[in-house]
Amino acid sequence: MPASESTQNQIPDKPVLEGLEAKWDSAWAEQGTYLFDRLRAAQAGREGVYSIDTPPPTASGSLHIGHVFSYTHTDVKARYERMRGKTVFYPMGWDDNGLPTERRVQNYYGVRCDPSLPYTPDFVPPFEGGDNKSSRAADQQPISRRNFIELCERLTIEDEKQFEALFRQLGLSVDWTQTYRTISDDTIRQSQLAFLRNIERGEAYQALAPTLWDIDFRSAIAQAELEDRDQQAAYHTIEFPFADGSGSIAIDTTRPELLPACIALVTHPEGPHKHLIGTKVTTPFFGAEIEIHGHHLAQPDKGTGAAMVCTFGDVTDIVWWRELRTTEDQPLPNMTTIGLDGRFLPEAPSSVANSDAIAWYAEELAGKTVFSARKAIVEKLQATGDMTAVGKPFNHAVKFFEKGDRPLEIVSTRQWYIRNGARDGELRDKLLAHGQELAWHPEFMRVRYENWVGGLTGDWLVSRQRFFGVPIPLWYALDENGERDYDRVLTPDAATLPIDPTTDVPAGYTEDQRGVPSGFEAEADILDTWATSSLTPQLAGGWQRDEELWQLTAPFDLRPQGQDIIRTWLFSTMLRSTLEDDRTPWRNAAISGFIVDPDRKKMSKSKGNVVTPADVLDAHGSDAVRYWAASSRLGMDAAFDPQNPTQVKIGRRLAIKVLNAAKFVLSFPVPEGAQVTHALDASMLTALDDVVVEATKAFDRYDAARALELTEAFFWTFCDDYLELVKERAYDQTDVGQASAALSLRLALSTLLRLLAPVLSFATEESWSWFEEGSVHTAAWPTPLGIDGDPAVLAAASEALIGIRRAKTEAKASQKTPVSRAAISAPSVKLDALRAAADDLRAVGRIAELEFSESEEFAVTAIELAPVEAS
Repeated sequence: MPASESTQNQIPDKPVLEGLEAKWDSAWAEQGTYLFDRLRAAQAGREGVYSIDTPPPTASGSLHIGHVFSYTHTDVKARYERMRGKTVFYPMGWDDNGLPTERRVQNYYGVRCDPSLPYTPDFVPPFEGGDNKSSRAADQQPISRRNFIELCERLTIEDEKQFEALFRQLGLSVDWTQTYRTISDDTIRQSQLAFLRNIERGEAYQALAPTLWDIDFRSAIAQAELEDRDQQAAYHTIEFPFADGSGSIAIDTTRPELLPACIALVTHPEGPHKHLIGTKVTTPFFGAEIEIHGHHLAQPDKGTGAAMVCTFGDVTDIVWWRELRTTEDQPLPNMTTIGLDGRFLPEAPSSVANSDAIAWYAEELAGKTVFSARKAIVEKLQATGDMTAVGKPFNHAVKFFEKGDRPLEIVSTRQWYIRNGARDGELRDKLLAHGQELAWHPEFMRVRYENWVGGLTGDWLVSRQRFFGVPIPLWYALDENGERDYDRVLTPDAATLPIDPTTDVPAGYTEDQRGVPSGFEAEADILDTWATSSLTPQLAGGWQRDEELWQLTAPFDLRPQGQDIIRTWLFSTMLRSTLEDDRTPWRNAAISGFIVDPDRKKMSKSKGNVVTPADVLDAHGSDAVRYWAASSRLGMDAAFDPQNPTQVKIGRRLAIKVLNAAKFVLSFPVPEGAQVTHALDASMLTALDDVVVEATKAFDRYDAARALELTEAFFWTFCDDYLELVKERAYDQTDVGQASAALSLRLALSTLLRLLAPVLSFATEESWSWFEEGSVHTAAWPTPLGIDGDPAVLAAASEALIGIRRAKTEAKASQKTPVSRAAISAPSVKLDALRAAADDLRAVGRIAELEFSESEEFAVTAIELAPVEAS
């Protein structure tokens, strides 16, 4: 299309990237470029919508470069689908609740929650603004639960504002009217409703059982939240005397402090001590009579070949406690010694039969930490002669909460669980089948999901002993003694949700019956943050809130996420969808790799190698950072060096070149009725058609990196070779080929801007605005022009141009130096292609006479520079 005079005036004299982010973010917001068109979606139906279950970032602290990396992957796909004609549903959520938020609030304001305290109106925290951070509980001011939650709300809202500003600067094409918070009234209502439906269907239940417990957060931890960390330990050899006095058996243990909670010994049924199975021994010093059992999990070649069973030292102890029975066919007892604070309980367990040991326990162990108790017991057993050796220290894997600082303990607590297939083969098979139905990008990530499902050892623990989260919407009836009757769980009517049982009252009761005999008591626990995040499709898509929206978006087209949370977020969302709808929640899962530092170590806050993206975006521009992210394939780790971000710099160079190339192309007016008539022009456009076809295929298979690679390679050929070859013809209004060149340049620019638009969202929008109406991001994705050309012409002409430039350089002449004669030899298959571009080669090389000859190799065989005229 011809460029009008007014359009030409819009092109700056010197295009720059600086300022484009603010300019176009404001324009997109004003024009509603990325709004979800509900009417259009309803008219097109579900297949006309592309819906994205966008990860809600945790609103606690700051975003890091990994967020920029993975969210760019999603945005590139969203922009592509929008240009393909889909109505894109691209919401954003904020994950407010959970332990990270509570910890940040504690440190930021210098407070901690004490639910026993009354609410203080107009409370002012001691460290308003967080200038004096406090991480020690003893230094933090105790405040009421309500005051604490208000501070959580205040800080997360501020974090969310900063997150949105950075995501806008990055150019995410999110519909910012479609946002949700994981602690809003709507979210609490939907999360509570889903949990109540789990209870009604028998999928959620309560149990008193051994629980992985974080002693700092004072909360139960689920299997999916665990991570192994190396910790130093040493084997201690303890002699257990046989009850009949006939001798003893040696046991190696890394946890001698749990000897008071030792309930059995275990050995392998085929191991060296198999003849002792059924024999009874006595715990040294503490005097409990226990039995030696056989179990296949005992390792005959580890230590002495036998082990202590304590309640509870590790997860294997839980298995043994559940599966072993005494010779009288009785279950093993649960002897608890460690409290919820990680310290030894005031009284010795009932298994301690020795009166001296009971007294010693009260004096030497009660109230001690695990470390101090271990030291005391080792010294005592060494003094009594029951500990015969202490081995050299070594490192071994210990279970931690992924956000915790100290090893987990295992204590018996009453918790709520949701069935997840660990003990239900039918449900496990459904989860695996749905994993097969889901399209994984890359495909090999499916194995991680399947391994997790197959390796589950217990149901999903969803209750947490924290404060800022979705309240578990239940009460318990109290008996005549004021004790909870766990068989009489009181549930609210769905119409009353959301509720907080600590302030709301169950139907049939009054507030004055709270906490009194024959009255009721609130469930004080909250739901695990993953129990809410597992419902992100429902929260974003209006489940049980906006039925039309839910039908237009579900199942969602895409779940983008990191590989490290397949076991948590992806699995839990798949589970909730399977339980609720018996289907996959999405059609595709796009899994990003990790960001690693220059030493190839994963970036994490704990390692101190995290890069915050704001400075990078300011220094290099958003398009440059987007290019770096989009250049990496899904599932592959990407290195980032803030001191020398090479790929970012390459992206910036490309974005600047887009602006300059567009300005240059638009300087050539396109005559009315222009047609592509020149062989070189047709060749370029035919080659570009191939790029369009292959890039489209790549985007469709979620390989944006390949689409960018193809487009970028052609773009540089277009700029470095084709533009140079045709610019003389495009300038010359008297050349019969001028119209063909100008039109071909304009057609190529339009196509290339649209191909690059998903990645270089700002430079392409700026360039597009110079000659087209509307946004490039809502323009139609390019399709092949279908011009019949021979791609060999452009390839041969490019090769010849490189040869001519090299020959001039070797002759130490400027590229503008005229040439009186040049000769090029080439294989016969290339000669016709060269002759078709001969006029443009003469013009660009300033060659008076150009000769071609046949040879096996392509070469500039002669070049004669024109004589320099005397001035």
